[in-house]
Amino acid sequence: MARLIEPDRPDPELIDVLRGAKRPVALCGAGLSAESGIPTFREAQTGFWSRFDPMTLASPEGFEEAPARVWDWYQWRRSLILRGHPNAGHHALRELQQRRPSTCLITQNVDGLQQRAGSDGVIELHGNLSRTICSRTRRRIDEDWLEQHEDRHPPPSPHHAEGLARPDVVWFGEPLDEGLLGRAIEAAQTSDLMLIIGTSGLVHPAASLPSVARDHGAALVEINPDATALSELSHWRWPQSSAIALPSLIGRL
Repeated sequence: MARLIEPDRPDPELIDVLRGAKRPVALCGAGLSAESGIPTFREAQTGFWSRFDPMTLASPEGFEEAPARVWDWYQWRRSLILRGHPNAGHHALRELQQRRPSTCLITQNVDGLQQRAGSDGVIELHGNLSRTICSRTRRRIDEDWLEQHEDRHPPPSPHHAEGLARPDVVWFGEPLDEGLLGRAIEAAQTSDLMLIIGTSGLVHPAASLPSVARDHGAALVEINPDATALSELSHWRWPQSSAIALPSLIGRL
């Protein structure tokens, strides 16, 4: 059973584990960006968008059926993200990476806020909403091209006659990038400490990474105001927001 950490005072043993960690890994979910005002996928389904099933907005089938609707949905979500800023949790993870260059940051978020906080080498398991790709070839589409065709919803692809622009994110029914997933699994297998931050532990295969890390000897620390599917697996559980817990924890390095 996970040891519960008091809200304002990290466990001294945890501090010792953190200070001794040589290969820390942070697995980040939507809770990390919530402090920046970024709504989750389902939270963003308000107003006009509440009438649509998630599968119609985030699946290859939904895009094929109504590409303009899907494109406009993601353009709206992009506008929400652009108004947001990295929070104290993002900056604390950047500090951890600076103090421990071997730190691996793995995110399920598609908002790019961790990179905007200054972190390098973030493994983006589910893609990044700021990038646009061809629906047929999956080649990157430049912003200049998108601006030239902004009157089209979505713009055509410059890479394929039948291709359309789509966000570079993983939709329902699509596999994760094998290379990125392989890097994430390797990081979990070689880690000695995994911080599980703001993730429900319900979305696979990302949700399996803590088990991989624990099976290979890593200590697990869950930072989440709510208990999750990963709480019982963790060695410590800190029921606190990441914007408060991470600066407090990493500040003790």
